Amino acid sequence: MIRIKELAAGVRAGNIRSLAKAITLVESRSPDHSLAATTLLDELLPAAGNAIRIGISGVPGVGKSTFIEALGLYLTGRGHRVAVLAVDPSSQLSGGSILGDKTRMEELSRDPNAFIRPSPSGDTLGGVARKTRETMLVCEAAGYNVIIVETVGVGQSEITVASMVDLFVLLQLPGAGDELQGIKKGVMEIADLILINKAEGDNRPRAELAKSQIETALHIMQPKSSSWQVPVLLCSALKGEGIAETWQTIEDYRRTMEQSGEFAEKRRLQASDWMWSLLMDGLKDLFMRDPRVAALLPQVQDAVANGTSTPGAAARRLLEVFKRH
Repeated sequence: MIRIKELAAGVRAGNIRSLAKAITLVESRSPDHSLAATTLLDELLPAAGNAIRIGISGVPGVGKSTFIEALGLYLTGRGHRVAVLAVDPSSQLSGGSILGDKTRMEELSRDPNAFIRPSPSGDTLGGVARKTRETMLVCEAAGYNVIIVETVGVGQSEITVASMVDLFVLLQLPGAGDELQGIKKGVMEIADLILINKAEGDNRPRAELAKSQIETALHIMQPKSSSWQVPVLLCSALKGEGIAETWQTIEDYRRTMEQSGEFAEKRRLQASDWMWSLLMDGLKDLFMRDPRVAALLPQVQDAVANGTSTPGAAARRLLEVFKRH
């Protein structure tokens, strides 16, 4: 029997065991735990929402783990409490890299004011994103005031992470500005801050060149906000250079967006989108669990695969069976 009120009180008190237990409940796929998790989140919601939520992405080898550790240690050293979460849709195929990241972020993982949580593996992108959103709320209720969401996978995961954070940071490598490192225009468009990492020593001139090329590319794009011009900064996570400036820029962003009203509006839209996403997931679940749909599905799938039925006609047949419920 899960004592929700006791568990919620433990989370709000910042108890690590209660936090871990709450996240395990939220991540559980058991239908029995679903209602308990919802009740817990309702209980914790008034204590959540006070953190700055930062999304971080970048090409493999850009130094995301080193950067997150450098930023995390800088923040905990200034009295902040930092939670690092991951969205990793690739984990079911490759085993993902966040567990490796946890060992690479060795110093941060030992910091009493930091919390690192891998994404639940073997899930769909939507499932991982849902659990990450809910874990984010639990961490906020536990008193973490900076939430860093790392995208480990590529492609759609960047868009998903951008839809749950206040600010999206794109890490770039020096010396690859001419082709923008193959980063799609869509990912450039969702960035609120671009950092060129490893900008130390011999890399510095290449980093400066990449900076000017990225700034030129940004001028051509439609800005996300009329209140904020996306900055391009240089940093070296390994040397700890540019970390203080990065945090100052994040604080400037928050202040600017709060003053324009866009910060609160963005959160309202994200909450509404999240509700619709959960509703669609729930409807799909109900549909797939329906015994008559389950009985008809193999036959209908075969008909579509063999070309004896169109996908549209097959979908209508399944929906008709479901509606008769």
